[in-house]
Amino acid sequence: MRKALVIGINNYPSSPLHGCINDASSFASIIEANGDGSPNFDVKIVTDVQTKSNLKGLIIDLFKGDSETALFYFSGHGYIDDIGGYIVTPDFSTNDYGVSMDEILSIANDSKCKNRIIILDCCHSGAFGSPKINGGTKTQIVEGVSILTASKDNEPSLEVNGHGVFTNLLLDALQGGAADLRGHITPGSVYAYIDQALGEWDQRPVFKTNISRFTSLRSVSPQVPIGILRKLVNYFPTPEQQFALDPSFEVTNATNIEHKVIEPYADQNNVTTFKELQKLESVGLVVPVGEEHMYFAAMNSRACKLTALGYHYWRLVKDKRI
Repeated sequence: MRKALVIGINNYPSSPLHGCINDASSFASIIEANGDGSPNFDVKIVTDVQTKSNLKGLIIDLFKGDSETALFYFSGHGYIDDIGGYIVTPDFSTNDYGVSMDEILSIANDSKCKNRIIILDCCHSGAFGSPKINGGTKTQIVEGVSILTASKDNEPSLEVNGHGVFTNLLLDALQGGAADLRGHITPGSVYAYIDQALGEWDQRPVFKTNISRFTSLRSVSPQVPIGILRKLVNYFPTPEQQFALDPSFEVTNATNIEHKVIEPYADQNNVTTFKELQKLESVGLVVPVGEEHMYFAAMNSRACKLTALGYHYWRLVKDKRI
């Protein structure tokens, strides 16, 4: 129910590229499986597209049916003129550069697939989703469509060390750089990751979407085990409640360790709980109260509490969404 069409074209007769097939192959290998090896997308990778007709046919086939998610990735040349933007095919000629971005948008908009995701690593790709017919100033995408492009409509898309700059960051994001605390990677989190990595003087990625809820592009092992996240509501029955600590929560506060220890001594159950709270603190969900570090909060019999982000995940657990 999740399918992806991945296209990479290097062999343009008069202006060959060098990293696009690498980009497509690397993207396909990552997106086809989740971090735990479970199946993700059913991927069709094509790196020998020669004609506009062939590429358009592949795109039409991708968006047929009612799959849960249809994803289109393209790495190659892009072009823009007074009519609009194009993803360029090797048979390009004057006034016929390849498949129109506006035409691909129309195909995606009309698709019955629940989620349609378009990722373009090509020059001028930011033109996608803003048809010239309305002046190119308004985005016209229907619900369920998300678009992520390497650059603005007036910018090139650069290659470095055998990969597009954009795709290199995209791959890092999909390998876990853009994962949330549950291990989910969405188009929005990928954009945020790439946007932060590129400076203001670099090519600027573009993200356009019309959705009510993000779909996960890929999942990886979460930073915090799901079982520990679910304990948020046990440790904090209400989001305002603080969790009281004392020295028995600190594993080093034991008589078999040569340093000053104080009662109550380390208790194994409390130590286990404290380690989980420290894990939650390491990802910004919990903070010590009145102390800089959790160690001192325990040794000085203080407490810890939820952060604003912690409250967000507390609600997700409470609503059984984790």
